[in-house]
Amino acid sequence: MTTTTKPNTAFWIIAVIALIWNLMGTFNFLASNFMEDMLSEAYSEEELMLLESLPSWYAIVFGVAVFSGLLGCFLLLLRKKAAIGLFFISLLAVLLQMGYWIFATDVMDVMGPQAIIMPLVVIAICIFLYFYSKGAKQRGWLN
Repeated sequence: MTTTTKPNTAFWIIAVIALIWNLMGTFNFLASNFMEDMLSEAYSEEELMLLESLPSWYAIVFGVAVFSGLLGCFLLLLRKKAAIGLFFISLLAVLLQMGYWIFATDVMDVMGPQAIIMPLVVIAICIFLYFYSKGAKQRGWLN
């Protein structure tokens, strides 16, 4: 039997901010896969061609990344240790997705070097959430 302790205020702030972050990622996934007219207004023709050239598995990995991260955030708020596994799945999917985006496409030529800033931020946040949830379990905040 494990005992849990009450998390500090920072835990709740981080969990809520992480939830909002993952909700934005989920919206981005839904917009990029199901709201094509939004894309045509937001991107140039060259950028749209780059997005349309992505393989079909890319959207699946993107979905796994955002939905496992979103569910991980809900479980973190519920103080469940299953959040750790979901954040790990999200991290793996993000590494695959963003690795392909940065290294296997010509995103730098089409959008410039600033195009890799957001993928690097996403990777950093995923790494943080995974290790933060592991630390929360070690502190007894998750059961």
